[in-house]
Amino acid sequence: MLKLPEDFIFGGATAAYQVEGATKEGGKGEVAWDEFLEKQGRFSPDPASDFYHQYEKDIELCEKFGVNGLRLSIAWSRIFPDGTGKVNEEGVAFYHKVFAACEKHGVLPFVTLHHFDTPKVLFDQGDFLNRDNIEAFVAYAKFCFKEFKEVRYWSTFNEIYPVATNQYLLGIFPPGITYDFTKIIACLHNMMYAHARVVNLFKDEGYAGEIGVVHSLETKYPASDALEDQHAAFLDDALSIRFLLDATYLGYYSDETLSALAEICEANDASYEFPEEDLAEMKRASHRNDYLGINHYQCHFVKAYHGENAIHHNGTGDKGTSVYKVKGIGERIYKEGIPRTDWDWLIYPEGLYDLLLRIKEDYPHYNKIYITENGMGFKDQFDDGVIMDQPRIEYLKVYLESLSQAISAGVNVKGYFLWSLMDLFSWSNGYNKRYGLFYVDFETQKRYPKESAYWYKFVSETKTII
Repeated sequence: MLKLPEDFIFGGATAAYQVEGATKEGGKGEVAWDEFLEKQGRFSPDPASDFYHQYEKDIELCEKFGVNGLRLSIAWSRIFPDGTGKVNEEGVAFYHKVFAACEKHGVLPFVTLHHFDTPKVLFDQGDFLNRDNIEAFVAYAKFCFKEFKEVRYWSTFNEIYPVATNQYLLGIFPPGITYDFTKIIACLHNMMYAHARVVNLFKDEGYAGEIGVVHSLETKYPASDALEDQHAAFLDDALSIRFLLDATYLGYYSDETLSALAEICEANDASYEFPEEDLAEMKRASHRNDYLGINHYQCHFVKAYHGENAIHHNGTGDKGTSVYKVKGIGERIYKEGIPRTDWDWLIYPEGLYDLLLRIKEDYPHYNKIYITENGMGFKDQFDDGVIMDQPRIEYLKVYLESLSQAISAGVNVKGYFLWSLMDLFSWSNGYNKRYGLFYVDFETQKRYPKESAYWYKFVSETKTII
C-alpha cells in the first residue's frame, strides 16, 4: 500500500457559482452566466448546493470527514457588483463568516479570485479580451488581499485554458463563440499577464501568505508512433499546456510554443500580439509563484487531422458522443484498453505522473504543487440515504497512487483537493453529473455522505491509499 506525507493536505474543492446559489441575494451583481443559462433553459444555478446558507454545515462536514483543506472562490460580483466601484459590504461580510467557520473547524481555506465568473458589466465589455478589465481585476485582487487577511493561500485564476476555449472554441460558455483562435490566444495571454500583475502586486506590497495560479493540465499523447500523430500531440500540448507553463515560469513563450502558435494561426486565419511590456511583467513574476495548482481529470490521445473544425461536447453523459477535431491541431480519440467515464473522459492515471515529472524537469523552480482538482463525475444511485460509489473510489485510488509515485520520484506535491466537496451545479451538465463526497438532495438540500466520503476519511487519517 502506498502512503502520502504526514503534512499532506487532504482537501475538497468548490467554486462560488457552482455551490453558493443565491445569485440574486446579498447584493450580488450579475454575471454573464445568469442570462446565458436563463436563455438556454436547461438548468438553473439556483439554488445549486445552497452554500450561501449552508456553509457552516458543509465546513463542519469537512472536519468530521478528515477534509482539512477547502478550495473555494470569491464571487467577484459579490464584492463589486459592477466589477469596479462601490463595494458590497454584505458580500464582504459573507466571506468573512465563511473563513471564520473554516478556522473554527480546523479547515484551511485556499481561495481563488476568479473561477469563470467575471461580473456581467465587465464581461459585456469583452471580458479579458478588453485590456481595461485587467486593471479592474488587479484592483479587485488588491481589495481582497487587504480585506481578507485571514486567508493565507490565494490563486489568481482557475483554469485559464478552459476559459479561453469554452468561450471562443467550443462556445459552451458565454458568449458562445466558436473556432476563433485570435480570441483564444488573446484571452490566454491577457489572463496570464493579469496573473503576473497580481503576483507582482502581492509580492511588492508584502502581503502575508502564498500566491499561485490554478491550471487545467490534461496530458497529451500521440495516438501512434507516426510522425504526424506525434506532431499533432505536440501542437495540442503547446496550446493547452506549454503556453501556460511558459507564461507562468519563464515569463515568455519558448521557440517551441511560438512555432506551434504560428502553425495553428496559419491554419485558422488567426493572429496574435504579445506586447514587450507584458513580457517584462511576466518575466518579473515568473520566479515569484509560491505554488502551482493543477486540475487534472484525464488525458488525451491525439492523431493528425486535416479536415474542418468539428467539436461535439458530451454534456449529457451519453457515452461515445464526444467529438474533438480541430483544424491545424489534431483529433482527440479514444484508445482501446483505456476506460472512460460516461462523459468520455479517459481514466489514465499515468497521465498525472508523467505531467508532474515533466514540470519538475522543464520548470525546476516550480517550487511546489497542489492538485487542486481531481475526481470522477458519476450518475450516483441514491438508495434510502446510502450511496455506494465504488467506481469513484477506484478512480480516486489510482490517481492518488500515481500522485504518491510522483512524490517518491522527487516531485514536491503538498496537497490534493478532491473535486468536489459536495455535489454541485455543473456549468455544462447541470445537476446530473455528480462529483461530491457528499450527496446533495437538491430538493431538500440535505447532505448524505457517500461511501467515498468514508474512504477518503480513512486515507486522510492514515495517509494510506487503500
